[in-house]
Formats: sequence, C-alpha cells, structure tokens
Amino acid sequence: MYINQNDIPQGYTPEDIQKRFDIILQFYRDWKTKNPTQRVFNNALKDYINIRKVSISETARHASKNYLSTLAVMQLDGILACARKVRVCKPKARSSQSKFQAMIEMAHDCPGVGRVKLMVGVKFQTHIKIQYCITAIEIQE
Repeated sequence: MYINQNDIPQGYTPEDIQKRFDIILQFYRDWKTKNPTQRVFNNALKDYINIRKVSISETARHASKNYLSTLAVMQLDGILACARKVRVCKPKARSSQSKFQAMIEMAHDCPGVGRVKLMVGVKFQTHIKIQYCITAIEIQE
C-alpha cells in the first residue's frame, strides 16, 4: 500500500491522531492481503517475526500519536527484516504482554524517519516471535 506523506496529518489534535490510527489499520489490512503468511524473516534473530492482532492494535495505538511513528509503520517490511536486537527484557505487568515470556527490544534506522524501536514478544512454549509495537524514538534531522 502506498500512502502519500502529505495525506498523513502531522498535528496532535484528536482528529489527527484518529486519522493516523485509521491509516495504520488500513496499511496493516493491505499488508496482510499481500503477505498471507503474515511474517517476515529477521536477519539478526535468524527467525520469523509474525504479525498478529496484538501487533496491529498496539502499533496503531502507540504509533498514531506521532507523525514519524506513523511514517515508520509504512516501512514495516524493512523494519521487520533488518532490525537489530538491542536487549531482552521481561514483559511489563499488563495484560497485553502477559502472553509473552520475554520481550525483545530491537532498533532500525529508517530513511526519512530516524531510529525506530521494534518490540517483539516471545510466546511461551512455542517461542514464536510476534511483533508487538513500532515507534520512532530518534528523529532524523
């Protein structure tokens, strides 16, 4: 799916955030249609990172709050494939992370955005890696 950067609102009004939220949801719907396996191989982890419902809901909720985070989501394939592991940490004590035994923090430098943080959850028993959230953390000047 191609989205013109000019179509993404840059403000912080509730309307701007809602529009970015809707753009992210539409992007994931289109991405899932083009990627029926709903996963991308990550070179650093030497394993697949899968997209699930929690990936979409958490990313839309967090990334929609910031214009650059929304732009980062549009580079999903590159982020999933090329992000490097920063550290492994315990899941936060919240229900959306409770199904994971560990969280892997990863980073990737996105053109036009800057440094992006990718959080990946590792499922109990199966060790399947699930994209949890994508957010811009360092702005490119």
